[in-house]
Amino acid sequence: MESKETLQERYKRHLLLDDIGQAGQDKLSKAKVLVIGIGGLGSPVCMYLAAAGIGRIGILDYDTIEIGNLQRQVIHTTSDVNKSKVASAKAKMNDINPNITIDDYFSKITQDNAQELIHNYDFVIDATDNFSTKFLVNNACVATNTPFSHAGVLRHRGQTMTIIPHKSACFACVFDDNYTKEMNELFHTGPLGVTPGIIGAIQASEAIKYFLGIGKLLTDTLLTFDVLNTDFTKIALEKNKNCPVCGGVSSEDSNEDSNIESNLQDSNQKVDIDSNLIESKADNIA
Repeated sequence: MESKETLQERYKRHLLLDDIGQAGQDKLSKAKVLVIGIGGLGSPVCMYLAAAGIGRIGILDYDTIEIGNLQRQVIHTTSDVNKSKVASAKAKMNDINPNITIDDYFSKITQDNAQELIHNYDFVIDATDNFSTKFLVNNACVATNTPFSHAGVLRHRGQTMTIIPHKSACFACVFDDNYTKEMNELFHTGPLGVTPGIIGAIQASEAIKYFLGIGKLLTDTLLTFDVLNTDFTKIALEKNKNCPVCGGVSSEDSNEDSNIESNLQDSNQKVDIDSNLIESKADNIA
């Protein structure tokens, strides 16, 4: 651990911000985040969370690095090819900030281990690259009452949303299993390299805002980004009372702490997401 003076210098730019300061930096140092997937999205997430001083970061991936990953997975380098992604990421994160704790899981996330893993963290970043796993992460986060950020990228576009279980629309409120196979096939087309960097940085900012209790989270909002046209679009979402995952539990029945409550932002304009809207946004779904 670096000295107090060195830590103050390291985080000086945070400490100068009125809405962070020392109190906010202390909150970040006590925060625990699990990043699932250390690829195109997870790379910038891990780097920014480490640099921000998130006290404990779990990183989970079961894959090894291929040279074709390097076009977008910026935490890894040529010398890391054939290494595990978690080992590579952990080494880089320790170099960025030796004051944080990194839990590395060279493992798949499954029905058997998802809730046990997620239960140990305050916030989850879903940086996975297939729909089936996204549903699994959503279900486990709802079951353990753990806030999380969803994101996906495809070709030149990306999307992200933040979910506070039982308070805002969850992933299953918006998407259903009918789209899983089709969208999983589309993943093989790959993204423009910078696209996951942009979306991953937004995911990291959502986690940081959540812990600091500042700004407006992307709850009940799907943010899409088109790199080619530099267009950001917000689609208002609404919690589905008939959702098979979160619809049966009301906010009054859940056990969110005051930090979750303070971070929620009311949406003034909400629309129903039906199948026609989802199909019209197919290129944004990942």
